[in-house]
Amino acid sequence: MEKPVVAITIGQAHYRRMMSPAAWEKLASFAQVIHHPKPEPATKADLLALLPPADACITSWDVAPLDAEVLAAAPRLRAMAHMGGSVKRFVSDAVWQRGIHVTSAAPALARDVAETTLGLMIVGAKRIWPLAQHVRQGGWRDSPHWPSRELHSCTVGLVGAGQVGRQVLELLRPFRSRVLLYDPFVEAQEAARLGAALVSLDDLLRQTDIISLHAPAKPDTYHLLDARRLALIRDGAVLINTARGSLIDESALIQELSRGRFFAFLDVTDPEPPAADSPLRRLPNVVVTPHLAGCIEDCTHMGEMAVEELRRFFAGEPPIYAITPEMFTRIS
Repeated sequence: MEKPVVAITIGQAHYRRMMSPAAWEKLASFAQVIHHPKPEPATKADLLALLPPADACITSWDVAPLDAEVLAAAPRLRAMAHMGGSVKRFVSDAVWQRGIHVTSAAPALARDVAETTLGLMIVGAKRIWPLAQHVRQGGWRDSPHWPSRELHSCTVGLVGAGQVGRQVLELLRPFRSRVLLYDPFVEAQEAARLGAALVSLDDLLRQTDIISLHAPAKPDTYHLLDARRLALIRDGAVLINTARGSLIDESALIQELSRGRFFAFLDVTDPEPPAADSPLRRLPNVVVTPHLAGCIEDCTHMGEMAVEELRRFFAGEPPIYAITPEMFTRIS
């Protein structure tokens, strides 16, 4: 039987980062592979040239969208496996109209983000950053900063129980922390099964020592933490954002941080990066990192998941994580 044709659109400069030898070997076992010949991700013109013989494609960051014109030039295309956190920029209405099977390796990326988040929770609870600065300046245990705590003694609040939020909940289980959850798409019974108590967002902000954001960027989550809600955060709390910068009203956040009431770890900002003169670059109670919570150098686990998704598709097996049009109302 003739093997299906799979087009790799990510650009060959990204092969080592995204595709392991095991992924290439598995892909070759069930598919004929065609390659975008350039180093960088495929543009629309590249897709128009590459996809006509393809039955499926593997996409990732910076690849051009599969719009109506691209799909018209790819009459055989039946499946798309995306390596990245969100497919929204890559999937057009034409994809759904054609009934193309769409999968995402977001669960693999989510684990990386969740592990980074857990690390920031521990570092935040222990006050590693301010205490290290105090020691650098000649101090020791005479620090005026908030007391160092263990994670098990903290109440943790998660905003969002999507792919990342659920991974964080799993990672938190051994620490025996009290966990509160806000997610309008989750019922109380499901939250309890995940190991959290479902509460309103305002109550979560009032009651938690560590607040971690895992909500998608959508019109109804824009500035979810506005000035009023930021004012509800406890003195001495830790705010972590590894999701999207637009979830926080940044000018209001800067005002709160300027009061020194709580500490923030921001892996994402709005705009990104922050302006050169932004107070976020100077305030002592905030750490801004360059959007690195997910994988950076080694993302091969996403490539392996994308290949497995296509193997399952062509074998008629259930997907690991399929994306449907109905999901677009609640994912990034």
